[in-house]
Amino acid sequence: MTPPPEEAMAPARRSGDRDGGSRVLRFSPAERWIHRTTALLLGACVVSAACLYLPALAELVGRRALVVTVHEWTGILTPLPVLLGLVSRAFRADLTRLNRFGPHDRRWLRAALRRDHRPQERPAGKFNAGQKLYAGYIAGAVLVMAGTGLLMWFTGLAPLVWRTSATFVHDWLALAVGIVLLGHIGKALADPEARRGMRTGRVERAWAAREHPLWRTDEDARERRED
Repeated sequence: MTPPPEEAMAPARRSGDRDGGSRVLRFSPAERWIHRTTALLLGACVVSAACLYLPALAELVGRRALVVTVHEWTGILTPLPVLLGLVSRAFRADLTRLNRFGPHDRRWLRAALRRDHRPQERPAGKFNAGQKLYAGYIAGAVLVMAGTGLLMWFTGLAPLVWRTSATFVHDWLALAVGIVLLGHIGKALADPEARRGMRTGRVERAWAAREHPLWRTDEDARERRED
């Protein structure tokens, strides 16, 4: 498949991507800002939740009213970077990629379940199937957490039975989100080049060809058409 156009991609290609340079553009500045800001807000939300629910942390931190305020506002603000980021063409293009699940993604998942790490068994575009599932899960979880959190925060919005149900969903989903985030961090720590791509915007061409071969094939074909 041919991915949508990306913000500021052409100048980057002309400045070195076409001439065999070792690094290629993966994320625009806007995308890196969205990722960092969302990570900061979501991290603060999870940490403040842990301080509210775990007695040992609650006793260590104290100032429960302040922790509650931090938790409430970081939860409400977590979706904001993504909403603001919609003005970026590169970010919208990547959202389109994340929302497409093709035959190669199903093949990637089958290989992952078999613990088959052979590159030819794990074809991936700019995002592999695991990254697509993670992004979809976190997006849905943030919306559900925000909705249930509002019912708990503003007690007059709904009857008691709704607030009780919202509390149940909120608490257990928060635990699931925390576990998934730990897995995401573990994957990132195991792949320095992926972290460098999110930090600087560029990755090694060899890494991209190995981990995301369909993405590089499409990008190289586009570059040849533009020559």
